[in-house]
This record gives sequence, C-alpha cells and structure tokens, in this order.
Amino acid sequence: MARVIAIKVRHYTFMKDATLAPSYASFDYILIGGGTSGCALAATLSQNARVLVLERGGSPYDTPTASDLGNFANTLINITPNSWSHLFISEDGVYNTRARVLGGGSVINAGFYTRAGDDYVEEAEWEREEVEAAYEWVEKKLVFEPRVMGWQTAFKNGLLEAGVDPYNDFTYDHIYGTKIGGTIFDGAGRRHTAANLLEYANPDNIVVYLHASVQKILFTKTAYQVIFEDTKGVLHTVELANNPMNEVILSAGAIGSPHILMLSGVGPMANLAAHGVKPVVLDHPMVGQGMADNPMNPIYIPSPTPVEMSLVQAVGITKFDSYIEGANNVTVSFDLTRRFFDGVLHVLNETSRTTSTKILTQPIVDFLKSLDRGFKDMTAINLMFQKVSGPASRGYMKLRNRNPDDNPSVTFNYYQEPEDLKKCVEGLKTIIKVIDSKAFSKYKYPGVTARELFNLILGIPTNLKPRHVTSVFNLKQFCIDTVMTVWHYHGGCQVGKVVDKNYKVLGIDALRVIDGSTFLKSPGTNPQATVMMLGRYMGQKILKERAAFFKYQEEAGDNKSR
Repeated sequence: MARVIAIKVRHYTFMKDATLAPSYASFDYILIGGGTSGCALAATLSQNARVLVLERGGSPYDTPTASDLGNFANTLINITPNSWSHLFISEDGVYNTRARVLGGGSVINAGFYTRAGDDYVEEAEWEREEVEAAYEWVEKKLVFEPRVMGWQTAFKNGLLEAGVDPYNDFTYDHIYGTKIGGTIFDGAGRRHTAANLLEYANPDNIVVYLHASVQKILFTKTAYQVIFEDTKGVLHTVELANNPMNEVILSAGAIGSPHILMLSGVGPMANLAAHGVKPVVLDHPMVGQGMADNPMNPIYIPSPTPVEMSLVQAVGITKFDSYIEGANNVTVSFDLTRRFFDGVLHVLNETSRTTSTKILTQPIVDFLKSLDRGFKDMTAINLMFQKVSGPASRGYMKLRNRNPDDNPSVTFNYYQEPEDLKKCVEGLKTIIKVIDSKAFSKYKYPGVTARELFNLILGIPTNLKPRHVTSVFNLKQFCIDTVMTVWHYHGGCQVGKVVDKNYKVLGIDALRVIDGSTFLKSPGTNPQATVMMLGRYMGQKILKERAAFFKYQEEAGDNKSR
C-alpha cells in the first residue's frame, strides 16, 4: 500500500519546478515554505481558495527510498549542495540542519509522532475540539503504531525499572510516565511525510513550485508581492489577487521565516541597516529573538546482542521535565560521515569571521584521520539520550549577509539557564539507571558500567565545543561539553512578540507566520505532530474567516440593492 501511495503522489499534477513558473502570477494565498506546517496549511486552504506554495527544496518522491527507515542517518548527514539536509552551525558550536525538501523536517526526522500536552494547548489558547480534529486529520493519512521489538522493549522496561512510571502503553497523548508513541514509518519501514498531506488538496486550486528561492516579500504597510528565483537565476514575481482577505503566509520554519522577514525589511533596525537591507519597512526588534533549541545529550551503548533497527518508539516523560528516548542499530556510512565533517570544516572556513572563536576544529581533523585507518563501510549505533523540555535558555538570530540561500547567524545559548542544566543532570541519572537495569542487561556488555559508556562520547567530535577533564565525573560539565541538537529548534517569530494569537505579523497587514518559529517552547516530546496540526488548524480557521467575510459582503450587497 505504501509503495502505491508513493507512486501516486510522485505525480502531483500541480507540482512543478520553479523554472516553469511564469514571470508574473497572482494567487489568493502565497505560502513561503512547503514544509511540515506548509503542506498541511496549503492542502486545507486549497479547498476554497487559490494557493501557491514556494518550496526552496526538491521533491521527496524523486528518490523515495532515501527517506526509508534504514536510510535515516545517512540522509540526515548527507549535506551535499542539493541534498535534503542543509547544514548550519550555531554560534554555540553545535552542528544542526535545516530541511530543504517538500515536506520539510518530516522527510528527514526520526519519525516519532506524539501530540502536545493539554496544558500546552490551553496556554496557546487553541480550541480543543478543533485541535483534536486537526490531529486526527493528520493521523489518518500518515501515522502508524510501531512494531516494538527486543531492544525497544528492554529500553521501555528499563525506564519503568528506573522509576519513570506508570506505563501508558501505546498513545499519542503527552502524559507522565513511559509510553510507546506513534510513527510516520509504516510496517515496511517506508516514511509517510507532510508532503503526503497534499493528497487532501484540491488540485485545481493549488500550484507548488520546487527549487523556488524566495528573495523577499514586498510591502507597503500591507504584504502584496513575493519575488522568488529559480535554479537558472531567473526572477519571478507573484502577487496577491485583489481581495482584502488574501495573504502572504510564511511557513519556512524557525530559521527560514524570521530570516525572510529580516531580508524583506522587517526586523531589528540596527542589524538590518548594518547589512544594507533597504528599505527597512518596520523596525521590529523581536524578529529573530527567543530562538531556542532543546538540548540533547546522547550515550552510545555497544551491544553484544544482534539487534533489529528502530528509531524512537518508547519514551520516558519525567516529572523533572527531561524526556528519555532511544534508537538502535542506526547504520551510518563512513564515507558520508567523512563528507559531513569535511562540510563542517568548509562552513567554518566560510564563516570564520563571524563564528565564535571558542569553536575547536582539531578534534574533527583527528577524527577524520581515524576514519582513514581502514574502517569498514558502515557502522551501527545504539544510543539513549535525554532531551530537556522547554527549554528556558534563549538565544537570537542575526543576519550574516543579504543572501537568502545562506544561513543567518544563530545563537541558542544551550544550558545558559541553570534549570535546563538541572534537568539534563536528572535525565542522565535516569539513563544510568536504565543502562544498569536488569531489563536492559542483555543489550550491554557485562561488566561495563553506564559511567564508562558516558566516556565514549567524550572522544567523538559530536560538537565543536572544548572538552573539560572534569566532564568525566561531573554531570553538569558533561551536559555542557557533549550537547547536541535534537532538531527541535523554534522561536524567532513568537506569539505575542512578532505575531498575534491569530499568527498575524504585528504592524503588517496581509502577512502571517504559521510554523514552529511562533512557538514559545517545543510541544510534547517531539514537535512534528503539533506543527502539522497547526497548519491544518489555522487553515480551517482562515477559511472560516474568509467565508464569513464573503457572506457579509454578499448580505451587504443584497441590502444595498433593496
């Protein structure tokens, strides 16, 4: 069934390369970004309006097996120029990636599907029944119950033995204890992404242009036009059709949306002026602020027992706000690993004037030398990791230049706030208990302690931060030294600061931002479910507003003619 779906959606009649776009066109809604939120939003809006989606990446259907379960790690670390994974390195010295493909992060992530907690929905002031319906709309198309086998079962039981209880069985809900969550991988290991949500679209009302690099949005006090470039360097103009309900909607993600706003002249004036952005349409000091990335600290666990492959299935949701997750037998190509680190060094050379001097590159050089000593083609990794919820630590984004295809400068300030560090320590203590549990004993070498396994990670350049001798015995220092991303970064266009509760940009008409850049904190243990839900939820809300406006206009016209 999954293969039939893949073949079917590969030939969306409305999906075209941007080189085929006319030099001028007009639509009711112009969506910048066909990612996790954008696909859900576009499919919904197309039911009653003409929609254009501008996606900077390509199609996930061109090489469908690249998104399969077994290719997860290699697709994620493939950072060649036209790959789906776009490397960026934060000023903290942590490697990160942005999705560059229709379907966004749902094409390259670990596939875990779980909803936001009830308190999150309440704080966001979303309508609960509409939220439930939007989640179900996504789940009907994309989500499966995973087949839980040996390693994940032992991990689950180890979590319970470590006191992360009760056991909540299989559920999408975000509740304290240990549970099995959903997955967007089917039983054959094939991934079902947000791009598949476009099967819901009205094909007569939607156009998707791939490899369309948005250069800027044009404004008066109202957004009215978008300029994008195709791969041949040709510029195209698209504008909103003449109707007060029509809008430009940014759904380019937590890096892309604030970045495009800044390049379009909406952001902190000093930073825009310093890079020659003209005109500065609106001095909006909060654009790019509140950037946050949930810190992750992994522990590698070599196994004496052959294991099947799985990505995240079981998760421990603790009351001290650390989430414990695991994956096993994740295969990684040494060739792609080498290319990844070569890419990291290239990026550092390109950005050396603006990248923190605290970053160390010698461990990468040493690591690459070790890869040249005759390793086999592939290796398999088993790991557990803790992810800090929230987080409380916040950073910011700044322009590096005016090139929309380059990454801006991003600082996340991992573990700047003591409460995040405390959560990490408690999370690592829980992982120690899981590794040393009776339930998990089959999957680690006898006599090897959890603390000895912690030391393995210190010898691998998992980031560009200096290692301290004290991290061997001090868990706080270990958290700081080994921090990685779990790719759940958010902020930059936050609700109440850049957009209002309806996701309209404050100070600009006909412009919204609907994606993870609006979040004040990351929802649930993993955000993709809520990002897709938000696209559907807001699409429904916008269509209702549109219908009410047209009904009012019609009634006003009838009254006038009497």
